[in-house]
Amino acid sequence: MKNILNEIVAHKQTEVAARKTMRPAAELEQAPWFKRTPLSLSRFLQDPAKTGIIAEFKRRSPSKGLINGNVTVQEVTTAYTRYGAAGLSVLTDEKYFGGSSDDLQQARTLNNIPILRKDFVIDEYQILEAKAIGADVILLIAECLTAATVARLAKFAGGLGLEVLLEVHSASQLEKVTDDVQLVGVNNRDLTTFNVDFNRSCELAPMIPAGKIKVAESGINDPAAIATLQQAGFQGFLIGEYFMKQENPARAFESFVNTLRLNA
Repeated sequence: MKNILNEIVAHKQTEVAARKTMRPAAELEQAPWFKRTPLSLSRFLQDPAKTGIIAEFKRRSPSKGLINGNVTVQEVTTAYTRYGAAGLSVLTDEKYFGGSSDDLQQARTLNNIPILRKDFVIDEYQILEAKAIGADVILLIAECLTAATVARLAKFAGGLGLEVLLEVHSASQLEKVTDDVQLVGVNNRDLTTFNVDFNRSCELAPMIPAGKIKVAESGINDPAAIATLQQAGFQGFLIGEYFMKQENPARAFESFVNTLRLNA
């Protein structure tokens, strides 16, 4: 099976180089949102009034193809916020996930909770972009970045007031966690094959450095799973495909949260 992650990163390098020529960094720094003070996802995930869920807006994926092409950013993200999401995750990759910077900007205009820019960040330019379009958090994927690159990009993000979610898939990748990383996400989906192993989060949880917010990602489709993950020490739960594959993601999220609160 081809390595999808390598393919995406190779394309991203070409894409970022092109965008730098279209919109220079100096122009990004003049964007109105560049001067706003970002919200802290770490704090929102620890708010007992919230659910701990980072709810995602995602139209498609390389493994599943089209997930949902009939709903709008407005109807989905405002429902996520209304029913207690601690944060939003918005895909901005266009080629593989059907997202865009415009999706995130719409979400920012409509919602006052932290927003994660979900993309394949390989360059400081993308972090400037994230700040300019209203994101509060960036994703760094340990699988495709060296420890030195993670450290450099995380420090750069911190200098802009953005938080960093470092996504790992194995114990060895935890060595890439730095002081500039606030959140550590364990992705239950293997990004080379896109197979899901839900036990991955629970196995790695005890190894995550103290003081970091633990986030479980992918494969969460049952409120009961959140109770299990909370017992393992997780405070954040990134859920995207489960809600987005429903005909009405807003109603699916409301139902999920109601069940979660009933069983709390």
